Amino acid sequence: MPDPHPLKIKLSQQQRSLLEQLVRRHSSPQGLVERVRVILLAAEGMNNTQIAQKWQLARNTVRTWRKRWSVATERLISIEAKGITDKELLQMMVDSLGDAPRPGTPATFTTEQVVQIVATACESPPSFGRPVSHWTTKELTSEVVKRGIVEQISQRSVRRFLKRGDSTTPSKSLLAQR
Repeated sequence: MPDPHPLKIKLSQQQRSLLEQLVRRHSSPQGLVERVRVILLAAEGMNNTQIAQKWQLARNTVRTWRKRWSVATERLISIEAKGITDKELLQMMVDSLGDAPRPGTPATFTTEQVVQIVATACESPPSFGRPVSHWTTKELTSEVVKRGIVEQISQRSVRRFLKRGDSTTPSKSLLAQR
């Protein structure tokens, strides 16, 4: 079903020129190029369904980028009127077409905490009064909580942090063989 009244997109000559440059650049991210193409076709008067069919996109995707550009238009026009440079205007347009922040749970442990956990694992367990010669995840988990590095942590998280270290040591000796 076609959109009854898609938002009108108007571009200044400077905006159109900069957007066309973005599409032609070999270094432009393809997601950004896709969004710019949507805006350029919308400015030519194509509706969301036509644009979606031309670039094999979902109509909702086209609608989203048309709306995002429409919201940014007033700000872009006012800034452009102040005599902003092409480079600054281009950056503002790219920011307008950038990805929105993604939802998700914030990290539970800070980078500093992870580093301290790994550093603890590099130390000798007997030096902390532990009755083992090598760390087990249970002993290490207990030690980092005891030290106050974290309030609580699962053995699985400790194991995951230690595995993240991806050793880059070669599987074979680099020394010459005789």
